Amino acid sequence: MIGILASVVDGVLVGAVYGLAAMGLTLIWGVMNVINLSHGAIIVLGMFVVYFLTGATGVSAYVGIPVVVVVGFVAGIIIYWMSVNRVIGRPILMSLLATFSLNMIIIGLATAAWTTSPYNVPVSLPGITVQNYTFTGTHIMAAIIAGAIAGILYLFLHYTRPGKAIRAVASNRDAAELNGIPTRQVLAMAFGLGVALACVSGALIATLFPFTVLSGGAYQLKSFVVTVLGGLGNPAGALLGGIALGMVEGLATPFTPVSWTPIIEFGLFVLTLIAFPRGIFAFTKA
Repeated sequence: MIGILASVVDGVLVGAVYGLAAMGLTLIWGVMNVINLSHGAIIVLGMFVVYFLTGATGVSAYVGIPVVVVVGFVAGIIIYWMSVNRVIGRPILMSLLATFSLNMIIIGLATAAWTTSPYNVPVSLPGITVQNYTFTGTHIMAAIIAGAIAGILYLFLHYTRPGKAIRAVASNRDAAELNGIPTRQVLAMAFGLGVALACVSGALIATLFPFTVLSGGAYQLKSFVVTVLGGLGNPAGALLGGIALGMVEGLATPFTPVSWTPIIEFGLFVLTLIAFPRGIFAFTKA
C-alpha cells in the first residue's frame, strides 16, 4: 500500500506539469476558439530551448525558465500574426488545418536540425525519502514551479488590465471592441501566453524525462485529455485535470504495463466526454 500511495503522489507531482501544458491549450481555446494542433510541437520547442540554454551557458534549467517564457511568448506572437490571425472567426476546420500545418513545419525543421535522437537535460536535486521510498527532487521542483506559474496566471487574468482585457474578449469579443479594447492585440497576447505556458511545461518535462523531436505527440494527447477533464477554456480546471490525470497514471503504473497508459488516457477522455461534457472541474471556471 505504501508503494502504491507513493506512486500516486509521484503521479500527482508530474500531473501538475501536465496541467501547466494544458493551461496553454485551454487558454487559446477559451479566448479565440482555436484548437491548437501544434501544441505538442511547441512543447518540444520548450524542451530544446532549455536544452541548448543549459548547454551553452551552464546555468540550471530552472534559472533558464524566464528565458523560456520570453522565447515562447515572442514565438507565440509571431505565430499568431503569421498564421492564426488569418483564421480567427472562420470555420473551425480552417484553424485545425492552419495549426496542423504549423505542427508539421516545426517537426520537419526540428527533425532536419536535430534528428530524432534522444536528448536529456541533466538536473540533480536531492529527493525526499518517506518509508524507504524517495520522491525525486526534480519532480517536486517541477510541481512547485508549475503551481507557482498557475498562480501567477490566475493573478494576471483577474487583477491586471491586460488580463481583464483577455477575459473580456473571451467572454464577448464584440462587446469588448465596443468598449475600446484592441481585440486583435489582445488575441495576439493571449496566444503568446498560451505558447509560453506550453514551452515552460516542455522545459519542465525535459528535466524529468528524455525527449526527442517527436515527443510532443504524447504530451499533446495528455493536454487534450486534461483540457476535457478541466473544461474547455478553463485554466484553473486544467491544473486540477492535470493533477487528476497524473493521479490516474500513478495508480495504474503498479498494475499495468507502460504501454497501456495511452489506452487508459483515451478511455478517460471518452468517458469524460460522455458523462461530463462540460468537464469534471468546470465548476472552477471564473
